[in-house]
Amino acid sequence: VQLQASGGGSVQAGGSLRLSCAASESIFSNNVMGWYRQAPGKQRELVTIITSDGITNYADSVKGRFTISRDNAKNTVNLQMNSLKPEDTAVYYCAAGEPHTIVVVSRVPYWGKGTQVTVSS
Repeated sequence: VQLQASGGGSVQAGGSLRLSCAASESIFSNNVMGWYRQAPGKQRELVTIITSDGITNYADSVKGRFTISRDNAKNTVNLQMNSLKPEDTAVYYCAAGEPHTIVVVSRVPYWGKGTQVTVSS
């Protein structure tokens, strides 16, 4: 398995969850890492990315609430999600790719298995 996601679960609005994604060394070292999410009946959308240098970018909908980080020693990328809202409910997918591919869902070369995040009001 090249990308292995963990974490997720159910939480009430305002709560927090943490997702982790373990990657193979070759993928982690050579790619931008990120998270997408897909809510029922909606398209998969980019949530956040982090480069190998630690530069981050976030969707407007999660800015100030979500934080992505990389643990280079463990080849892991983490997503800390705070102040969760019901609209954050979705299946979250870890992703990896070059800068010009990871930002286009149809071009992402590496996907992890999705993990469900459910936020109740």
